[in-house]
Order: sequence, then C-alpha cells, then structure tokens
Amino acid sequence: MKALRVITSEGGEAILDEAAVREFAASLRGPVLLAGDRDYDEARKLFNGMIDHRPAVIARCTGAADVVAAVRFAREHDLRISMKGGGHGVAGKAVCDGGLTIEFSRMKSIRVDPAARIVRAEPGVIGAELDRETQAFALATPVGTVSTTGIAGLTLGGGQSWLASKHGFAIDNLLSVDIVTADGTLRSVSATQHEDLFWAVRGAGHNFGVVTSFEYRLHPVGPVLGGLVIHPLSQAVEVLRFYREFTASQPDELQTWAGILTLPDGNKVVALVPFHMGSLDQGERLVAPLRRFGNPMADTVGRLPYVAMQQIFDAAFPPGRLNYWKSATRSSKRASNTRTECPRRSPPFSSPSYTAPIAGWARPKPRTSTVTCNTTRSSYPAGPAPPTRHETSTGRESSSQHGSRISRAPPMLTTSATRARSAPAAPTATITYDLRSSRPSTIRPISSV
Repeated sequence: MKALRVITSEGGEAILDEAAVREFAASLRGPVLLAGDRDYDEARKLFNGMIDHRPAVIARCTGAADVVAAVRFAREHDLRISMKGGGHGVAGKAVCDGGLTIEFSRMKSIRVDPAARIVRAEPGVIGAELDRETQAFALATPVGTVSTTGIAGLTLGGGQSWLASKHGFAIDNLLSVDIVTADGTLRSVSATQHEDLFWAVRGAGHNFGVVTSFEYRLHPVGPVLGGLVIHPLSQAVEVLRFYREFTASQPDELQTWAGILTLPDGNKVVALVPFHMGSLDQGERLVAPLRRFGNPMADTVGRLPYVAMQQIFDAAFPPGRLNYWKSATRSSKRASNTRTECPRRSPPFSSPSYTAPIAGWARPKPRTSTVTCNTTRSSYPAGPAPPTRHETSTGRESSSQHGSRISRAPPMLTTSATRARSAPAAPTATITYDLRSSRPSTIRPISSV
C-alpha cells in the first residue's frame, strides 16, 4: 500500500501516510477499503448512477465504536468526510471524492419494543427491513414511500411517508439518537438530553454529527386500502383539478398522490394513488368518488398489507439509473395546466410529474415552518448526454406564519420533468426540513471535522 493522496475538509490536497492508514484499519472491527480492494466499488456504489465518487478510504463500520474511531481519524488528518446509509440520496453526498466515507451496510440492528411502541435501528437499515420487523407486531413508523431508501438520510432530512398526514414525518416520530459529534464523542440525544443538539439533527441532516442509532415512536398499522387509478394523459387537466378539490377535504387517515407517469410501452398516463389506514369500510367510502371520477383505464385499488403499499413504487426506482431531479411548490388551478405541458412535450420514457399534499398532521404547526422539496427524475433511453454536474433544487419554500392553518386546498408539492439519459423511470421522493423558531446553541458541524 502506498501513501494516499486525499482531499482535506477545506477542499485542498494532502498526502495520507501509509502507516496512519494501517493503524486506523487495525483499530476497527470492520474492514477499511481502499481503491483496488475487492469490495471497494460495491461499497462506494450509489442509487444514482450519475454519481461516481471515489473516496480515498472507506470505513465499513460494524458499531458505534468504529464510527467514533473513524470520526477521530478524519479529524486528526483533516479529511473530507461523508456517511453512507442506504445511498439513496440523489445528490450523491453519501460518498465523497478523495476523503473518508463511513459506510453502514454492516450496521443493521433492529430492536422492537411492542409494549412501549418503540423501535431502535442502526443507520444501515433500509425502509423495507424496518417495516418487516415492526409489522410483525402490526406496528409501523413513517419511513418513506420507496422501501429501498435508507432510514438514516431519510429521517435526518425529514422523511415523507404514507403515514404523514396521520402521524407526521419520520422526523416527528424520532424520539432519540446516539450521535458521534465532530470532537469524536458519542452522545445520547433526546428532548431531555442535549436538547439543543436534538433540535439540530431534526432538520439539519448529518451536519451536526454521525448518527449511530435511531429511536422511533411506533403506531398501530394493519392492512390498508391503496393502489393506482390510471387515466389517459388527454384527461390530465381534468383529473388534476379533481384531485386538488378531492384532497382539500380528505381526512388525516387518507393520503392521495397524483402523477403523470410513463408506462413500459412509452405511453403517458395520469395516475391517482390513494392510501387509507384505519377502517377498510370507511376507506372504501372515502375513496369511492376518486374511483368513480372520469373514465379510468385501470383501477388497482384494494386491500393491501402495509408493506405492499410501501413497496408499490420500488420497481420504478431501480438503482443505477442516471438521475436528474427538479422540484417546485405550487397550489393553484392554473398549476394543473402547467404540470401537464412538460410531459406532453418530453420524449418517450421521460419521467413524470408527481404531486403530494401537505395535509393533516404534516401541516405547519405553531412555532414551526416547513421547507419542502418533492423531487422527481427523468430518464431517456437515448439523446443528449446528461449534465456533467449534478444539481438539486429545494424549489420554493412552503411556510406559514406561526399558528396559521390551511383553510382550503393544501399546498401541493409538485415535481417537474427534466433530463437524464437512461431507461424508463417514475415516481418521486420527498424531503422536508423542519425549522423551529428558536435557535440552537453553538455546535460545531461535522463538515468542519
């Protein structure tokens, strides 16, 4: 092994001594991977095939002690640092170029306490794995709408889910975390312990430390009512206007998404995607107007296990595609017209627009405002090369004055199709940041390690 050329925390270049790397590797239970090692390429692989970052060192941690050692090593040698849980973040920030990537694929412990309705999980867990264990007790917590997403980045960024209108986002159900801060100290953080740091991690993502364990509140969730109602694209304006009125009065137990998507044969359609938890008879009554509207091409709505609804979009989100996402926030009848124009003009297999309401529990509360980013992807089987740099956009801020409520149609999170070259693609992911009115005390962000 030769000395490594690395990138520092400030973006400069430096040389990392061979002996330092050997000493670091010897201090971990998990392996340290360098370029050329057998598992190196697999460990740095991300969901977004457009991102090809090459860390100087990958620490495949097996527990909190390994993470502490990794953070201290990065601090000692002034290394750029990143953390990879599920690797699903489209911007590719989970893996850094030339620095140290802390990789969590071996940290997948899940412990469910059904009596207390609490689950604790490590950062390598993905949504499907957490759902499987919690549903063994007919319980669940909000962890996204694509089950292959890692819980760590999703939670620290907000965590939209089918349960959001009833139970809030993942961030709202987070009870505590164990976190390694920039000084290499492992802390247990909650509303009563290091509360300023707990405030910070619920919205500031990974910027205040490396989380090694998440504790969530669980809710009773049994079989649900869900599926897709698909209409021709020619009816998109009418369907989206109906959708806006339909979602204006839906109860918290019902969450409905809308999207313009592309079928495997290249034809574009508009789809309504209802999800209802609670009484199935009540769900049938509530969803009946949506199923009766217009002349749908297909209707797959029915009783489903919760885990099946959580996986309904998985096939549309395979890893390795070249992804480029954009977003916007709109709530108007005029927006219904706007949202149909881009898919009409785009080539076959381009990605659709998806819309989700901020409703029920997820509406802004007193002392809270939300900045929401709903993102979508476009994929082309042929055409111009994708952009050479990856960009993400938070679109517009959707916020409220303290204590205000939404009296009519809830604000819609709407995505717009853009370009990248790959195979067919579909639905969206949503990231929501919770910003409290008070300010935390001064905490050194992890990016300064």
